[in-house]
Amino acid sequence: MAWIDYLPSDAIPEDQRVDDPDNIIQVHGVNAPVMKQHFELYAQLMRRPGPLTLVQREMVAVVVSSMNGCHY
Repeated sequence: MAWIDYLPSDAIPEDQRVDDPDNIIQVHGVNAPVMKQHFELYAQLMRRPGPLTLVQREMVAVVVSSMNGCHY
């Protein structure tokens, strides 16, 4: 798996920061507008009403991450 550096929150323009400290989101800090768009997509996929509960969605994410060898 590739290693991608990420910027600390204080190095990201304040208007483009997101309220989520997870590395998977912050890795996009090198391109803050993309980070904000990715977070908004993530929030829509994970938090809006749908056939799966939040716990089920998180379980799917954990399984996929594990299969991909992700460390997060």
